[in-house]
Amino acid sequence: MTGLPDHDHYPDQLIRDILRRCRVIAMVGVSANWVRPSNFAMKYLQAKGFRVIPVNPAEDGATVHGERVHGSLASVPVAFDMVDIFRRSAAAGEAVDQAIALAPAKGIAVIWMQLGVRDDAAAARAEAAGLTVIMNRCPKIEYGRLAGELSWSGVNSGIITAKRLRIG
Repeated sequence: MTGLPDHDHYPDQLIRDILRRCRVIAMVGVSANWVRPSNFAMKYLQAKGFRVIPVNPAEDGATVHGERVHGSLASVPVAFDMVDIFRRSAAAGEAVDQAIALAPAKGIAVIWMQLGVRDDAAAARAEAAGLTVIMNRCPKIEYGRLAGELSWSGVNSGIITAKRLRIG
């Protein structure tokens, strides 16, 4: 890709490639409260075969969907491919900076900021460090959209087929 990435539009192929390649996700800001979007997104992604490691200092040591919650990215004991940020935009930069520092040791390749979360300065720092950045998108929604699952719940995905689509 030449020039600056267009963080308002992402090619479907880029999203597909990320969802195929990144199988272990550290989800920053996940909640143990089952009605929170982060909780549901974690459960959905686990059902699709991703390992999702919850990160939330307020819930350190708790268990969410069978995974121990860690207080920080640095305390996650295993390698992970993606950092999914479920925090407000003002707090995203701190998580991005932690991910940049940990990227070589943990194997982090992607920073993904959830719906409504955008920090262009943090994105520029991450991209300068060689990381791919997605902002204002949800991997759960993107997975469902690209797999044709959104239409199962009444959302018009624009895909007409009798066959179940597959991401990977």
